[in-house]
Amino acid sequence: MIEVVDTGPQASVQDLGRVGYAAWGIAEGGAADRGSLRLANRLVGNAESAAAFELLLAGATLRFGPAAVIAVTGATGPFTVDGRAGRCDGPQLVPAGAVVRFSPPAQRLRTYVAVRGGVATDLVLGSRATDERSGLGRALRAGDVVPIGTDVVGPPLVDVAPVARWPTGPITLHGVLGPRDDWFTAESLDAFGRSDYTVAATSDRVGIRLDGPPLQRRDDEAELLSEPTIRGAIEIPPDGQPIIFSADHPTTCGYPVVAVLDPHSADLAAQCRPGQSVTFALTTLASRMDA
Repeated sequence: MIEVVDTGPQASVQDLGRVGYAAWGIAEGGAADRGSLRLANRLVGNAESAAAFELLLAGATLRFGPAAVIAVTGATGPFTVDGRAGRCDGPQLVPAGAVVRFSPPAQRLRTYVAVRGGVATDLVLGSRATDERSGLGRALRAGDVVPIGTDVVGPPLVDVAPVARWPTGPITLHGVLGPRDDWFTAESLDAFGRSDYTVAATSDRVGIRLDGPPLQRRDDEAELLSEPTIRGAIEIPPDGQPIIFSADHPTTCGYPVVAVLDPHSADLAAQCRPGQSVTFALTTLASRMDA
């Protein structure tokens, strides 16, 4: 068992989410940064889909009952195991009864803590992911006790994983234009591809809101029927300011989607703090098929 002593700003259990329930209005959810979750699980010998802790700006404290092996990825700030410095991006032994304290990271937003065997909270619709907006689980609270599972796929095989540094300037997000880029003027699309946007403080696990040059519709009176959407879709509401759908996005949207980010860029967007600058590198589906 793992006791949650402190959660920091927010802590939850996440995996790779729920597949096949969009028709019920339930998005996949799961880790906002799936690449970091997958890496943490690989480092401890779990299946990539195993549940782990997602910590917002860290600051959490966990007390371990049995000895465990953990891996800390994503927003990797300093952490200690019974007062001794721990190692990020690699397997870390935690002795029985040890207290692990996570300090806020200098960069990025979300930290992932995988435990060998996985976090074994209850399965709901085939997933352990927390999605409070859908009423599926809740964020962790001080005093919660979380079980450790026993499902592993092999031993930890890597001491430290190489991880790219967080860029010092604007983050470049890659994706594909469409399906509704034809709703916007050519001038707006050109500016969208050349301009820097700033992540707004109102961003969350539903959507990353951006401030920058607004996109102008070709027809301000046109209406769009609600359409299915996915993580990484960039929706443009009437004010023209982009919203990047993140893990807990709605399953449909009634505003045009100008582009869709690739999975790695969707992960990067989920790690952007308010005030972070982003820019877009977007291609067409036809050009990708020709490449």
